[in-house]
Amino acid sequence: MLLASAAWPGAQAAAPVRIGLDAEFGLDNSTSAQAVELGLRAAIGEINRAGGVLGGRPLELVTKDHRSIPARGIRNIEEFARMSDLVAVFGGRFSPVIIEELPTLKATRTLFMAAWSSADGIVDNGMQPNYVYRLSLRDSLAMPKLLETARKRGLRRVGLLLTNTSWGRSNLAAAEKFVAATKDVRIVQTAWYNWRDQTLVARYRTLRAAGAQAVVLVANDDEAAVLVREVAALPAAERMPILSHWGVTGGEFVRQAGPALNQVDFSVIQTFSFFQLDRPRRERILASLAAVSPVRRIEDIKGPVGVAHAYDLMHILARAIDLAGSTDRKAVRDALERVREHRGLIKTYAPPFTPTRHEALGPRELLVARYRPDGVLVPSAD
Repeated sequence: MLLASAAWPGAQAAAPVRIGLDAEFGLDNSTSAQAVELGLRAAIGEINRAGGVLGGRPLELVTKDHRSIPARGIRNIEEFARMSDLVAVFGGRFSPVIIEELPTLKATRTLFMAAWSSADGIVDNGMQPNYVYRLSLRDSLAMPKLLETARKRGLRRVGLLLTNTSWGRSNLAAAEKFVAATKDVRIVQTAWYNWRDQTLVARYRTLRAAGAQAVVLVANDDEAAVLVREVAALPAAERMPILSHWGVTGGEFVRQAGPALNQVDFSVIQTFSFFQLDRPRRERILASLAAVSPVRRIEDIKGPVGVAHAYDLMHILARAIDLAGSTDRKAVRDALERVREHRGLIKTYAPPFTPTRHEALGPRELLVARYRPDGVLVPSAD
């Protein structure tokens, strides 16, 4: 699907600079691809209204659906790589898909912008030069934050409930590394589940029987909702706190969990909340979102991290395109390491990236959030 660039004077006369988005649009109950798209469209609208890039060329977004299937993602990357004037491809939520795409990204030297996926291996991929840049969470930051949050709550015996994918294994490695250096937190047991499993309560009970005081969960929305409903059905004394990775925020988790969510102590890691913005910035971004979507309030934003990450990353990429003076992907890749500063929604990036650091976010951006009774995700006191 090709989305027309926002109109501005002279746009018809100039060839567009294309930006790709390869994400999970067709996956049932998922809202993450749409969140990344919304952030991109809001940023592209602002950039085009200001005159575009390269002295007057509008940005244009091209989207492709991989449905969370790696083979589709690989085909999409191959098609993007052949497009003229396509500078970079943004990715969606699913780390396993992107990890499978890495050889194709390397072979085609396609510039890839990770705006949600968190597996360490996406950036730590062995490419020389590395064509992957990320403005998102990283598992080796997420797991220490979740485990440290449990420790601060006095929950020092933790069970891990992990998806049996490269994303789950990435988180296990991060958790084990943290625990090895932190003597007062212990992983009592790790339980694994498969995508689309219809019940998780037996694994949950196994962790509790092993002495866990809390569960650290790595899941997407479907499986997390199954777990929450099952835990809520247990006697109150058997309900352990759940500290979750952020895959749950990329779909219809609240709707699927239903009233059970209010009966479970459930927290989720984030890198950003629109509720943290000062009034002028909040009004500006809401105006930009309203120009391309039905969003009118912060509460209307689904998948807020995907929106914010894509928005900031698109603005940084536009700066790099102008620095490169070209749509050549290698030139833009190199220029991303020369953008000195950008004041974004999440923070002021100074600089966003360097030749040795392709991660734009760090531990200072991490926060823990909870769902209000109305289903809106808000920062907690953790």
